[in-house]
Amino acid sequence: MVTIEHLYSIFTQSAGVSTDTRSIRKDSIFFALKGDNFDGNKFADDALAKGASHVVCDNPSFIKDERYLLTNNVLDCLQRLAKYHRLQLNRCKWLSITGSNGKTTSKELIAKVLAKKYNVVFTKGNLNNHIGVPLTILSIKEAPDFAIIEMGANHQKEIEFLMEIALPDYGYITNFGLAHLEGMGGPEGVVKAKSEMFNFLKDHKGFVFINASDHRMMKNSDGINRLVFGEIENSFAMVSVMESNPYLRIAINFQDRKLEIATQMVGHYNKDNILAAACIGAYFNVSDEMIAEAIASYNPDNNRSQFEKTENNLLLLDAYNANPSSMKEAIVSFAAMPSDLQKCIILGAMMELGEQSKALHEEILQLAIAKKFESILTVGQQYVSFFEGQHLNFENTANLKDYLGKHPIRNKCVLVKGSRTNQLEQIKDLI
Repeated sequence: MVTIEHLYSIFTQSAGVSTDTRSIRKDSIFFALKGDNFDGNKFADDALAKGASHVVCDNPSFIKDERYLLTNNVLDCLQRLAKYHRLQLNRCKWLSITGSNGKTTSKELIAKVLAKKYNVVFTKGNLNNHIGVPLTILSIKEAPDFAIIEMGANHQKEIEFLMEIALPDYGYITNFGLAHLEGMGGPEGVVKAKSEMFNFLKDHKGFVFINASDHRMMKNSDGINRLVFGEIENSFAMVSVMESNPYLRIAINFQDRKLEIATQMVGHYNKDNILAAACIGAYFNVSDEMIAEAIASYNPDNNRSQFEKTENNLLLLDAYNANPSSMKEAIVSFAAMPSDLQKCIILGAMMELGEQSKALHEEILQLAIAKKFESILTVGQQYVSFFEGQHLNFENTANLKDYLGKHPIRNKCVLVKGSRTNQLEQIKDLI
């Protein structure tokens, strides 16, 4: 069996690690992970043929020579190697981010702000789970000034587990929203699961950044060294929206000064993401001018609050993900957004809501109807039985595409919002 120490000596001479033979780099280490429908051990030979220097396997029948490294469990080995590597990078400040909504946007904004003064690495894409976090850590070859690690979770103890791998010094929870209710055990389960970050940082004498607009954040971070911002007395800073037409122009009100920023972001719900980035930047001595430049230059991508003028309409595409909390925010913000055009909304089903799914989908649809949009289109059987005649429902995105091809939307302002499962970005070219 390969030891972590021996594996680490190989890692330091390698071109990094891979878990997919389609993206093998020369002289990298291939970890033969297993899933419900695949066995990475079967791809060990292929990985070596494509240039990997070594493969890590947990099935001895695939071992042929010294390039094959045997371990009891490949995933566990990957995670232990990541933690071992993390321990070698103590010069770096490690900031962990979790929350129900806004994790990715907050991560990218904070990274942009800190990068104005420091060398920063951060989680790419959505590599925020039990595989993605180790891969992110192992992608860091030389210690930067800051490493920002995004952490996702859909069940209890997952954040706790990821914290034990990344061992962060600082933490920020964006919010406690209605996400992954089925796996979390309801709304209170979400609060408990996300607060595992607070528990770790309290036990390890860490530091947290707290948006005090949610009293639960204050309560659950009590006893930890912290910087508090948001709607509370003696706050480090507060935020207000000066304009939203459609892009946000916001004001950050620090205790002794005011910072105005014109952004390329839409949606009032983004103001807290901006506030957090500004406060964290200021805490680490990034100048106001640099903070404003960084936030002003940030342009959302990957189907997250992307606003654009298409050939036929104005489109707000927010199909990266959705849960009841973010869906409500998006609908309310879209309804309030100034526009000379009539507004249409296209809503996809929300996933992992358990026994509350029906009631939460009904609540979302009721809110949309109350806002009196010109038309409402929904995708997913979760919406089928509600308010018949006041919206059009489609079983799946393919059926919606067929409809839009025959009944095109023209000269409207359109919001597209749904969970990743819906893949609503597929309709972009039709709008």
